[in-house]
Order: sequence, then C-alpha cells, then structure tokens
Amino acid sequence: MSVPTITLNNGVEIPQLGFGVFQIPPEDTKAATLAALEVGYRHIDTAEMYGNEKEVGQAVAESGIPRDQIFVTSKLNNGYHAHDDALRATEQTLADLGVEAVDLFLIHWPLPGIDVDYVETWRALEKIHSEGKARAIGVSNFQQAHLERLFAKTDVVPAVNQIEVHPYLIQNSLRAFNSEHGIATEAWSPIAQGDVLDDPVLTKIAGEKNRTPAQVTLRWHIQRGDIVFPKSVTRSRVEENFALFDFDLSPEDMAAIDGMNKDRRRGPNPDEFNYIP
Repeated sequence: MSVPTITLNNGVEIPQLGFGVFQIPPEDTKAATLAALEVGYRHIDTAEMYGNEKEVGQAVAESGIPRDQIFVTSKLNNGYHAHDDALRATEQTLADLGVEAVDLFLIHWPLPGIDVDYVETWRALEKIHSEGKARAIGVSNFQQAHLERLFAKTDVVPAVNQIEVHPYLIQNSLRAFNSEHGIATEAWSPIAQGDVLDDPVLTKIAGEKNRTPAQVTLRWHIQRGDIVFPKSVTRSRVEENFALFDFDLSPEDMAAIDGMNKDRRRGPNPDEFNYIP
C-alpha cells in the first residue's frame, strides 16, 4: 500500500502518514518502530523530549531499509532554546539517532514567556539547515502571531507547523494561514487521545464504511491534507492505522466531522505554555 507524500516548501518530500513514538518508553521504542517499518510506515516522528531517539535510530539502522527511504523527524528540547544550546542539542540528536542529518527538525514549543526569544532559536535552526544537518526545518505548536514574528525577523519560512488537530479542535484558521504561507500542517493528537472515538458522528460513519472510528478520523486528516502520525505499541492497531488508502470519505462525511469541532484542546495552549523540563 503506497502512502502519498507532500512536497514541502523546499522541495523535500514527506510521507503524509507516519508513526509517532510520543510516550512510548525507550525500552519499547525499538520494537515498536521496527514493527511500524515492517507494516510499511516510512516516516517516524520523535523528539529530544521523548527520550527515545537512540531507540528510533537503532530501529532505523536494523530495519534493513535504506536510510534514504525512511523520513525521520525530531524536535528541539525546550531547555535548549539559546542559539548555541540549540546547536549542541542538534549534534546530540544526530549522535543519538546515528545519522548524519535528520530529515526534519522542529522547535518543539514557542515558549513565548521565557527569557530566550524563539526568533534566536529559529536562527540556530537556519544554521543547522544551511550546514546540511537537517533536510528541512520547522516549528511545532506555533500560533499565527508566532509565525508572523519569524517572517518579519528571519529568512527561512518553516517547512512544517506541527499543531494539535483533531475533530474536536479542527484549527481551520491556523491551517489556512499555514497553507497561505507554504507551510505544511502536521496534526498531533489526531484522535484526541481517543476522546473522539465514541462520538456518534464518527461511529455512524465508521459503521457505514465498515471501518473503525480511528480509521475514519485518520482518513479525515489525510483528505484534509494534514500530515498525521498515530502511535501504538500494539501490532494490530499499527496495522489498522496504516489501512487508510483503500476507502474515501464523502464531502458530506467530511463536513459532518468538521461539524464536531468544539475548539477543545487536549494539550497546553501554546500562547501560555512555557514549561522547561
């Protein structure tokens, strides 16, 4: 089964469906990642904060799949926003992953209330990109105002903005702003940590399609153009989440799921979140 790709604003192609390793313990990450690669995933999303980059790197190395066929994303830890700290943290990510370059590297959170301006952090990522240590760079959890400051003060437009998106938080305004500026939207928490799966709108559509509510939700993301990376350590669920490309949702289905929106976050508000571990 072929996963479609999205071409980022610098020409790099990213698989639209990936495998996320958030909250997977390090001791379980290599096996989970290997299972995902066996199923057919070719996009792995990790982060310094997750503490499992080494295990992702081990899985990539041991998979038998050529490195250039696996797209690996990681994200800068919140404690390393200062320019030189970001450069050192990137070197550690590359060492932990066992790669010469990461395919996509993101600022994990804007942290607007800390002493270090995320503009400084972004300039470090521009250097990382110019040196070939990241094929593409982007941001995560950036609101429109955060992006507008980057546009005004830096040179490289982010390739990606990874934000919380699910049927209870459809984020149409921010997604449209991303698109207008050539920024691809990645959706984290795509099923709202399971919160949406009992919703009658989804269960009705799932019954009609003979699919699970999770598959319907992930297919909604795909048809909207989001990049999505569900995670699971259960092989059957990993396979289920991959089986998204042999059915379609109608315009009526898509509109009904859009109508589920409650503007309800499962995670922190990026305008207020300033946590440094």
